[in-house]
Amino acid sequence: MKTAVIKSGGKQYLVEEGKTVKVDKLTAEEGKKITFEEVLLTVTDKTATVGVPLVKGATVEAEVVVQGRHLKVTGVKMKAKKRHKKYFGHKQHYTEVKITKIAIK
Repeated sequence: MKTAVIKSGGKQYLVEEGKTVKVDKLTAEEGKKITFEEVLLTVTDKTATVGVPLVKGATVEAEVVVQGRHLKVTGVKMKAKKRHKKYFGHKQHYTEVKITKIAIK
């Protein structure tokens, strides 16, 4: 089983072949194939390669499964003794991708 750590949207994700991962929104349509070039770490059954800062020649191929939004996160802003209360909510966009191949050279 191959495992890798990729960088997407300023965040790092631990991915495995055949698994699905929710990453920050990417500009790709559902069903399209995408490639992650920024691979920070690769692990196979026998070897582990740590990049400095990236692993040379390593890529992760994925297929976009769905474009969606997370559940709403709500919060309150309140000022004491001023009778001021403001409610707010936010729904973050995400792209769910299925990892198809981790290529290591």
